[in-house]
Amino acid sequence: MVSTTGELMDDDKTLRAWWRDPVDYHWLIRTLAARSALRPLKWLVGLPGVSLVVLSMVIAGTSFGPPGHPSPATVIGVVTGVCWTLRWWLLPWPGKAESLLLMGFVDVLFTVAFLQVTDRLFGAMGAILFVASGSYLAFFHSAKVLAVHAVWALISVVVLSSLVAIDGGDVRLAVAAALLMVGAVAGALPALQFMYWLLRTESLSDPLTELLNRRGLENRLPRLIDGHSAICVMTFDLDRFKSVNDTFGHRVGDTVLIRTARRLRAAADTDAVVARTGGEEFVIAAPITPADARAEAERLRRAVAVTTESEVEVTASVGVAVFDADAHADSPRPAPEILLQRADAAMYRAKESGGNLVVIDELTPVRGEEYLPPFFPDTK
Repeated sequence: MVSTTGELMDDDKTLRAWWRDPVDYHWLIRTLAARSALRPLKWLVGLPGVSLVVLSMVIAGTSFGPPGHPSPATVIGVVTGVCWTLRWWLLPWPGKAESLLLMGFVDVLFTVAFLQVTDRLFGAMGAILFVASGSYLAFFHSAKVLAVHAVWALISVVVLSSLVAIDGGDVRLAVAAALLMVGAVAGALPALQFMYWLLRTESLSDPLTELLNRRGLENRLPRLIDGHSAICVMTFDLDRFKSVNDTFGHRVGDTVLIRTARRLRAAADTDAVVARTGGEEFVIAAPITPADARAEAERLRRAVAVTTESEVEVTASVGVAVFDADAHADSPRPAPEILLQRADAAMYRAKESGGNLVVIDELTPVRGEEYLPPFFPDTK
């Protein structure tokens, strides 16, 4: 019973995390662009516009299409399809706000267009197109956005299916079409998004320590830098960790890494980003002013070194890089890679000085136009 209760609590925690995850839209776009996947996706997203043009022309003047030769609905469908295709094929990928506006417009267009169709059953079944726009939202936007889409789609399906019964159509077919939509929009799409979220979360996490990995840090650090004026990045490297593995074995070494991760996570501020970026290397990024950086780094260094009689003793060399936008208003915000590189370089100076030491990067302010080699060379 205890085990079952614990599993239920874990499931509830996971679902809440999925629901609250804002989804870093810009990181997704950057990742797709880095892998040359954005252009093919643009063509795929624009292709439904061509289908809309063809569909509008095919059903024009038929017994189940909108009335009129040509009808206003047909003209709107053709014009919208052309504009949609040209927008996706010729212009850059939209920003987050435009992306939401485009999908919101599509959802409204679907509802209005199928309300104009003479054959009510055809209109109700055509609402399956909500699955297409919902699939896009499930990948690029949050669970809350998908929920709004699902509510709109289900209301539209109920209205369209009710019109079938009102106009004397086959009620059973209308109910069947509505049930298909409910299963797809309210069941399949959230399930697919949840599984995608789990895979994305796992890809950004370190399986041993459950901290962020390097990709996860790459995802979170730009948001932290943009959201605060003062930023402190601290790199921790465990001193002589190889000897721990050689003396006690890799199982004990893993235990030390897990212990270090938990202590850093517990000791760091709640709004800090904590990651394991390599074998025995950890990074903490937090909104800390330069005046408080050394004291905070020393506190965290001591948290790593504290051990009991039964634990393997380890220490850490700590490198710190800081930037204060208020103090250096004439300097651009630093690129994440620059802060990480400088913290890493400071950490190596601490290690060369004997370890168990904090070294603060002295080259301030960090200027955004400086060039440094990419910190994440293995993310392609």
